[in-house]
Amino acid sequence: QVQLVESGGGLVQAGGSLRLSCAASGFIFSSYIMGWFRQAPGREREFVARIGRRGFSTNYADSVKGRFTISRDNAKNMVYLQMNSLKPEDTAVYYCATDTLLDGSYNYWGQGTQVTVSS
Repeated sequence: QVQLVESGGGLVQAGGSLRLSCAASGFIFSSYIMGWFRQAPGREREFVARIGRRGFSTNYADSVKGRFTISRDNAKNMVYLQMNSLKPEDTAVYYCATDTLLDGSYNYWGQGTQVTVSS
């Protein structure tokens, strides 16, 4: 079955960096778009970044553009989110997800990893 397992979250001071990882299994990883989303307390889940199947195409939310970088390693079935210049408003649970239905919706999600940025 499809599994997505995030790791790398933690507590960091504003201005610091974290690198999130997502290990994927149970599907042909290189065939599908991968995305990162986040959900802060009391707020709806929001899109952070996505990466195309071969890693050449990326998109970012305006709020993270220039600070976050999404990447993938198809040989290792891994997707990453490098987060630099972190701000307190980046505090959230971060989820990786994939769209195996190829319809623009993300139908499989990981359990999430907490990122807390202190001011």
